[in-house]
Amino acid sequence: MDAYIAMSQEVYHIPALLPQTLDALDVRRGGVYVDVTFGGGGHSRAIAALLDYDQGGRLYSFDQDEDALRNAFSDPCLTLVHGNFKFLRNFLRFYGVDSVDGILGDLGVSFHHFDDPDRGFSFRFDGPLDMRMNRRARLTAADVVNTYEEDRLADIFYLYGEMKNSRRIAGLLVKERSLRPIDTTERFLSVISPAINPRQEKKELAQVFQALRIEVNGEISALRALLEQSLEMLSPGGRLAIITYHSLEDRLVKNFMKTGNLEGRQQQDFYGRSLSPMKLLTSKPIVPDAAEIEANPRSRSAKLRVAVKLNEKG
Repeated sequence: MDAYIAMSQEVYHIPALLPQTLDALDVRRGGVYVDVTFGGGGHSRAIAALLDYDQGGRLYSFDQDEDALRNAFSDPCLTLVHGNFKFLRNFLRFYGVDSVDGILGDLGVSFHHFDDPDRGFSFRFDGPLDMRMNRRARLTAADVVNTYEEDRLADIFYLYGEMKNSRRIAGLLVKERSLRPIDTTERFLSVISPAINPRQEKKELAQVFQALRIEVNGEISALRALLEQSLEMLSPGGRLAIITYHSLEDRLVKNFMKTGNLEGRQQQDFYGRSLSPMKLLTSKPIVPDAAEIEANPRSRSAKLRVAVKLNEKG
């Protein structure tokens, strides 16, 4: 564990559940793998270190954020793809890849994003209300707050932030934006503060910001696309490892891994045997121990789920 953390100090966050993730992927030296969330490069560095280029080992790492591309490292096995993982299949086929042995997704937001006021991801700093992972995208958090209808805003805070007082928050925003635009994190916070419980301030603000971030980046629809395409691109016996940080993601990942479909619908044959094309490898998610949480507080809410793609005979 210490070796993995020491190796990751150079990147802009310590990767969560790193040794557990490598075990989950069961990396083979000549295998082909995908890291759909390159970020600081910590997971990708560790995977690439286990591959052998001469034996066919390859790693395709995705990130839509231009900042992440600055963390590129030199390794013959690595191909860094500047793109959203919802286009996984198209990019892999562009590179001539028809199937892979493992796919990793770490769905968390790095400290780099939270610590940059210009990105607008954190309520700790004043800055533009932005929250775009891909700065070339049109929609910003300010666009959402200032143009969405009240009911739609309320739905976002309820569905993506699990805020029970979502309608009050939406009402406050709609009222205040009629006076002048809400385009900075400081103004946004001042508007919603009457709806925030001071005894749970950090938790509730995190939930509200999470909801906006998910909407701006289309995170749930992108995850759904990733899961479906992962099943298509994995070879029989290939591993899918996804690290989630909130219940919306975790529930979707768990249901898909159990059933092979986004609805979580169990399918059985005439004899009652499961027809799922995937099998969860652990009944419960893998979570960080106390030592990792102390070294890497970001990992506190991390949950790793792993599934294997079955062959046609199961």
